[in-house]
Amino acid sequence: MGDAFVPADFEVPDGYDNGKFRLIPLRPEHNDRDYRAWTTSMEHIRHTPGFESYSWPVSMTIHENMNDLVQHTADFHARTGFTYSVMDEDDDVIGCVYIYPSDRPFHAIVRSWVREDHAHLDAPLYDTIDSWLRLTWPFADFSYAPRSQSYASIR
Repeated sequence: MGDAFVPADFEVPDGYDNGKFRLIPLRPEHNDRDYRAWTTSMEHIRHTPGFESYSWPVSMTIHENMNDLVQHTADFHARTGFTYSVMDEDDDVIGCVYIYPSDRPFHAIVRSWVREDHAHLDAPLYDTIDSWLRLTWPFADFSYAPRSQSYASIR
């Protein structure tokens, strides 16, 4: 694997659908929906496991958000990081999943969030991603802040 985040012969999933929500690669055409999703839930995201000491979310313009989406798309194409929009049945962005390399070989750092009005999906999203990473992705291991029952019950 060398310095690559994923092996050259690994076919990166173009999405996942579990019937409650689906994942699709985050793209610039999601900008309006993505921006609305996270800007209406900033405090909720800051209290989501994995984001408590993370530097995002921070206030930014919709144009700055577009720049971020362009960078996430470039990372996806370069296979250096993978960001997925979490979509509901109405094709609205209700969250996001980030899969990026750590400083350890063959190890990923994973974060996810859902909008505050979809907080009930946080634990199911976590369970889905945890299983998907273990069954589909080539990582030796990954770090992904677990969801506890107490977290799920207060959200």
